[in-house]
Amino acid sequence: MAVRTDCYDKGHKERKMNKLAVFDFDSTLMDGETIDFLAAPLGLEEQVASITERAMAGELDFYKALVARVALLEGLHISKVDEICSDLPMMPGASEVVAGLKERGYKVVCFSGGFRNATSPAAKRLGIDADFSNILHDDEGILTGRVGGDMMFGFSKGDMIVRLQNLLGIDRSNTLVVGDGANDLSMFAHADTRIAFCAKPVLKEKATHCVDIKDLREILKIADSI
Repeated sequence: MAVRTDCYDKGHKERKMNKLAVFDFDSTLMDGETIDFLAAPLGLEEQVASITERAMAGELDFYKALVARVALLEGLHISKVDEICSDLPMMPGASEVVAGLKERGYKVVCFSGGFRNATSPAAKRLGIDADFSNILHDDEGILTGRVGGDMMFGFSKGDMIVRLQNLLGIDRSNTLVVGDGANDLSMFAHADTRIAFCAKPVLKEKATHCVDIKDLREILKIADSI
């Protein structure tokens, strides 16, 4: 029986051409921090934002900061969470960069130390292939102040990107990552193209490229240059 080597070769080449682009969500794909928006109805926006700022600058342990901030959300109705998350402002160029990268052969994924209530609707709207984030625990529709999920720790994004690279057969040379804060450092360690987007100094130090304007379309220029 004859073997169609031409079909095998074509498929093999296509697999080798696969690339991976991983975006942070808060202050990267989305213009702001989800948890700050959620704290606003409770009158706790400034308190939560202060913790967020220090965590993203690398001054606080990410897990401890996440747990402390989510505890302040206790009592918020999950329906209010979903209402807020359905109307979060996307960063300028978000739709265009996702579509553009997919046209260039990238699988596009979102990692977030925030919450699935925000990332899953946004991923569906933007055409992102998969999102990994955390889950706010509720009891009969009321937040308990507890949280769990995929992205709880400072090392979580690095751990997950290695899993995806192994699953998809994509190495670091074909991996592009985009983030803004200290909890993106762990995924920066596993990509050759590291884009700091309107980022904290701690992340810019490890970046190969920096974008300092709020326009994600700038990333397509970088993708075309590598």
